[in-house]
Amino acid sequence: MKLFRTAGLLRHLKYFFIIATLLYVGFTVEVMGVQPADTLSRQLDEIVVTARKPNEDIIPAQTLSGDELHRLNSNSVADALRYFSGVQVKDYGGVGGIKTVNIRSMGTNHTGVVYDGVELGNAQNGQIDLGQFSLDNIEAISLYNGQKSEILQPAKDFGSAGTIYMRTRTPVLREGESYHARATMRAGSFDLLNPSALIELRLSRRVTASLSAEWVNSSGKYKFRYRRVNPAGELAYDTTAVRQNGDINATRLELNTYGSLPNGSWTAKVYNYNSERGVPGAIVNNVWRRGERIWDTNSFMQGQYTGYFGRFSTLNTFKYAFYRTHYVNNDDKQVKIDNLYKQKEVYISSANEYKITGRWRASAGYDFLWNSLDADVYGFVKPDRISQFLSVATALDLDRFKMQASALGTFIHDRIKGQQAPADRHVLSPAVYMNGYPLSNRDFSIRVFYKKSFRMPTFNDLYYADMGNSQLSPERVTQYNVGLLYDHTASSSFITAARVSADAYYNRVKDKIVAYPKGQQFRWTMLNLGLVDIRGVDLTGLITLNPWNDLYLTLRGQYTFQRAIDITNPADNYYRDQIPYIPRHSGAAVANAQWRGWSLNYSWIYVGERYNQQENIRYNYTQPWYTSDISVSKDFTIREVSLRGLLEINNLLSQDYDVILNYPMPKRNYRFTLTVEI
Repeated sequence: MKLFRTAGLLRHLKYFFIIATLLYVGFTVEVMGVQPADTLSRQLDEIVVTARKPNEDIIPAQTLSGDELHRLNSNSVADALRYFSGVQVKDYGGVGGIKTVNIRSMGTNHTGVVYDGVELGNAQNGQIDLGQFSLDNIEAISLYNGQKSEILQPAKDFGSAGTIYMRTRTPVLREGESYHARATMRAGSFDLLNPSALIELRLSRRVTASLSAEWVNSSGKYKFRYRRVNPAGELAYDTTAVRQNGDINATRLELNTYGSLPNGSWTAKVYNYNSERGVPGAIVNNVWRRGERIWDTNSFMQGQYTGYFGRFSTLNTFKYAFYRTHYVNNDDKQVKIDNLYKQKEVYISSANEYKITGRWRASAGYDFLWNSLDADVYGFVKPDRISQFLSVATALDLDRFKMQASALGTFIHDRIKGQQAPADRHVLSPAVYMNGYPLSNRDFSIRVFYKKSFRMPTFNDLYYADMGNSQLSPERVTQYNVGLLYDHTASSSFITAARVSADAYYNRVKDKIVAYPKGQQFRWTMLNLGLVDIRGVDLTGLITLNPWNDLYLTLRGQYTFQRAIDITNPADNYYRDQIPYIPRHSGAAVANAQWRGWSLNYSWIYVGERYNQQENIRYNYTQPWYTSDISVSKDFTIREVSLRGLLEINNLLSQDYDVILNYPMPKRNYRFTLTVEI
């Protein structure tokens, strides 16, 4: 099979292999000369590095973790991401509605989602439904614009324009403890019933495991107001109805195993998610009920090994995934559909790092990814894709100045049944990041980065007969960012923590691919916008106050300004218009008070005016929306059992709003949670 056909590609490969060979030779020499005592000390050094302060990251990062994450009125990972700056969440409503994330207007497909060190994939449409991931077992969520501040990572991780990292809870068992157990029951509006359980076990001195299980069941029915005004300003519709076909019945099972070794560690995960849900269709022309349903079965197993041998470190990853989607549309007013889609994925990665000096490190990595898609659709081309990634990276740490540079080579080969496949793709994507500390106390830092990224059209984009477009061009993104950060912590003072950041960025997206709903939520219309110019500012702030011993007050806020305009063709009616569903202004604020086990949390989210089509005209205008959520919780202990009760009121003011036009969101709703842990 000829994957690499051009002379230019061969030149890129030659350079990559020369650099990789030199690095591997250095790795081998160092490993052969290492002594056991030195090995142990190097491993401890690695642990210290991972605990560094956030402002020492070269690459801008936003993080929600621990109690702060679980205090938010959020039911899923997608809900929590609303509190990050520069993020737009597309939400189609209800507990089971699809939820996808877009970072800095570059599109969902440019957002990598990494779950416990391994990226989640969806070759069919490239979109990860973050509504499927509960916060029940999530310990931390981090958002990086660009890539993570590590050079020892899989090659593929260097490729995304923005990345979300989700980390599950790791067992922490003290000496003499053999297990921890936690049970949670959540109930609320829309007939929600959501029990979950977690057990953590010590299997041996070096091996621990955790088993997490969850069930979500909801009718998804909620009242909403449907009000529409025609272009002349006259009232066309104004009525109250009940949202239909938003039900969900889903289960999640997850087994994690963790092991430590004399010179490293390993993890293994088995994951299964099953759901049956209705697809809450668009409310148009007084149609309140749709006949679309989806059955999802998402399963994968993955493992990672990390080893430390003196100056040499290695990270090796394996993953196998199988995704099954059954889609049915029994709507009498549309074509009857009953299709079954099956995806398979095999992923192998090896990343290796060498510490050249105490301040200079280099790495090289290779990833192999195979995806296939099959469907019981007449004439379906059954595509499969082989993707290979080669990366080289280096990091320099001069104490008050840090730099990281990387280059990623992406090589993609498609095969389809009975047709001519698109030409092979090969792209070199460089990135450079720098961070400096002008003050001696290191509370203040300045950071800049430049990065190019690339993404192929998905199988849906290219090959679906009623929506695909085989003429689509791949997207290419160029990013520039400059930012300032002030981060101060004090163990004993009125202000215990203060953090303020400001980032200005410019993104240029060539041949941007945009998906529009086409009547049915499961299907889309694909097109290239050509050239998109994105300029924005992200502002974040956090302060924690300790007025007296037992009272802590935390205020967190973020604001985003984005101008994302189409600059493809001056002759177009929408030339220099804001692209669909990107607000100029958006923001969020969170206020939390904690006192003797009590916690009061208030959160506010605002999304400014947008346009739902390319032309920024009155007919396509979508009004701003905001919501207020409030919650109160109490932690208490009975003997050796810890309990927490949580009451949430979401959309406190019962606002009527749409995140996506004609997909109304719930009005005021309630949720109660009781957690028992031993």
